[in-house]
Amino acid sequence: MTQMRRKKRAVSGVLLLDKPYNVTSNSALLKARWLFTAAKAGHTGVLDPLATGLLPVCLGEATKFSSYLLDADKGYRATIRFGKVTTTGDLEGEVLRERPVTFDETALRRVLAQFVGPISQVPPMYSALKFQGKPLYEYARAGVDIERQARDVVIHALELVSFDGSEAVVDVLCSKGTYVRTLAEDIGEALDCGAFLTGLRRTTTGGFTLEQSITLEALEAVPETERDALLLPMDVLVAHLPEIVLAPEQAGRFRQGQAVRIAEKCETMLRFRVYLTETREFVGLGEVREPGVLSPLRLVAASAAEV
Repeated sequence: MTQMRRKKRAVSGVLLLDKPYNVTSNSALLKARWLFTAAKAGHTGVLDPLATGLLPVCLGEATKFSSYLLDADKGYRATIRFGKVTTTGDLEGEVLRERPVTFDETALRRVLAQFVGPISQVPPMYSALKFQGKPLYEYARAGVDIERQARDVVIHALELVSFDGSEAVVDVLCSKGTYVRTLAEDIGEALDCGAFLTGLRRTTTGGFTLEQSITLEALEAVPETERDALLLPMDVLVAHLPEIVLAPEQAGRFRQGQAVRIAEKCETMLRFRVYLTETREFVGLGEVREPGVLSPLRLVAASAAEV
C-alpha cells in the first residue's frame, strides 16, 4: 500500500544541527526538513561528509537571510597527523609520501603562529568548489587535475589543544572560504614532514556554538508536536544589524514594497532589522538609500508561521 505523502508546512526558523560523520550536508538538511515537514529549507555552509558539528539549517522564510551566516567566521577543532601526505588531505586518501616527524611542541607553536592572519590558500581538488558546473572532487576521482587560483582568507586564531609527538589537536577560528584540510597540509609542509586531517568538527558559526545544537537522532526522538520549540526565530541570523520599529501604517506600506520615512539620522546604505510596533513581529530588512528614507531590502511573507 502506498504511503500517504506528508503535507508540507510553512514553518520558519533556524535549527542548530550537529551533523554526523559520513553524512553530506544536503542529506542532513533533507532529513531535518522531513522531520519538520517544512515546505522550504536551506543550510548555511557546507561541511564535508567526514566533518561533523554545527550546521545551522534555515526553514521557510529564514532561508531569505541565510547568506549572513554563509559570510560569517567559523570555528573548528581539527586533529592533524604529521609525517604523511594523502591524496585527499584526510584519512580517506591514499598515502603519497612519508617523512619523519622531528619537531617538538615549541617548534609547532612557532609555526602555528606564522599562519595567524591573512594567508593565501589554493583550494584542494577534493572539494565541492565547482569548475564548469561540476564539483572539483568529481574531476579528482577521475584523475583529472584542474588548475585552481589561490584565494585570500584570514586565520583569526590557532590554539594548540594537545600534541603527542605525531598528532595535534588545534582550535581554528577563520574567515569564510577557509579550507582546514589545506591549512593542515600547509602547516605540515612548513614543518618539513607533511600532514593530513584525521578529524574535523565545526564548533562555531557566527555567534552560534556547538553546545546549542541537536543531533538528528535526538531530534527524531522529540515528539513531532514539540519540535518547533527547538527552532530559533529567523531574526537571529541578522542580530548583528541595528533595529528599527515601524508603526502599523508604515509597516503596511513597507511590506508592500514601499519606502517609508524614518526619524533616525543615519548613514546611507545602513541596513536595519525592521519590526512592527505592537507585536515586535519581524518584518524583514530595510536599507537607508537616501537620508531619512528606509527602503525594503528583504521582506518576510506576512503569512509566515514562525516560532
